[in-house]
Amino acid sequence: MAERRIKINRAPVLTLWAAVVAERLGFDWEEALSLGKAVAGLTAQSKGRRLGIFKPQPGEIREARKRKRGEEFWVELLGRPVPAINTADGLRAVIGAKAIEPEGVKRYLESKFGDDFAAARSAMMTLAKRFKPGQLQREAFRLYEQFRPEIPEGVRGWGAKGELDLARMRQVKMYSSIGVLAC
Repeated sequence: MAERRIKINRAPVLTLWAAVVAERLGFDWEEALSLGKAVAGLTAQSKGRRLGIFKPQPGEIREARKRKRGEEFWVELLGRPVPAINTADGLRAVIGAKAIEPEGVKRYLESKFGDDFAAARSAMMTLAKRFKPGQLQREAFRLYEQFRPEIPEGVRGWGAKGELDLARMRQVKMYSSIGVLAC
């Protein structure tokens, strides 16, 4: 693996990692892209609320409570429940009432990673393959926390770019309640 360092925001890194994890868990790549984007969006929304950047408006809350779930179901990925539906093209994550289409996610990732997209995906795939699917399902977010770009704490870090070191992914360890697991 090339020793690459990529200056990038955390959102596309989390999107790609979640997609790689979903694919390792058995989803096809298009389904995984949709789920990955949803995980990153839900995580950003949660962090934005915690930082006081996003505040739910009373009208939004009332509207959300009126919506029917219909045929939606939930897929857990990186510790997050993601709303999803089955479409004619396969499983898709849903944000609001709209399915997340994989083509847009792929364009987003390629624009953010640029020429480093293939190398970043390959490094993440190598990391994901080091673990059994059950282990990966339980620990994927903790793994991400070990290699994600470092950014300033709090509001200062919102939208900031940090350095993603692809070589650092080789050093990531799985943790358990009894200590570090050999991998």
